[in-house]
Amino acid sequence: MTELPLSIAVETAADDAAIDRLHERTFGPGRFARTAFRIREQTGHERALSFTARVGTMLVGSVRLTRISIGTTPALLLGPLTVEPPFQSVGIGARLMEHALDVARQQGHRLVVLVGDEPYYARFGFRRVPFGQVTLPGPVDPGRLLVAELVEGAFAGVSGMVSGSR
Repeated sequence: MTELPLSIAVETAADDAAIDRLHERTFGPGRFARTAFRIREQTGHERALSFTARVGTMLVGSVRLTRISIGTTPALLLGPLTVEPPFQSVGIGARLMEHALDVARQQGHRLVVLVGDEPYYARFGFRRVPFGQVTLPGPVDPGRLLVAELVEGAFAGVSGMVSGSR
């Protein structure tokens, strides 16, 4: 299979409407009730750590990172990661993930958490958070709460409630 001519760029305000429509198509109205959405809603995502994927001029994917704290430890919340349905399963999500995590690491961030499927995200260095070590301000399946260390050992001794930070 030929690799798609994909371009990844920092998200801009001009992308907001297209990304909102993409989230609506891929996640539906239930996205507003999710705990991770509630955290992002209070804080807003970090534009310099959020990226779009395009094939030509068509936006086909997006990933966002939001500054949070776990207790008193700074971290990032990843998500949503979304790809247009016709473009799923061709590596766009993986390329967005790798790019976002690389930039976060380069900017000195140490930890990223997300709520997602461990079998998918494990290849990017995410692992399940031990039960009760990190809590969110709403319901979340503890088996889907994942963390990645961008710096080895960064999660050692970290615990507490996730909250938005600026």
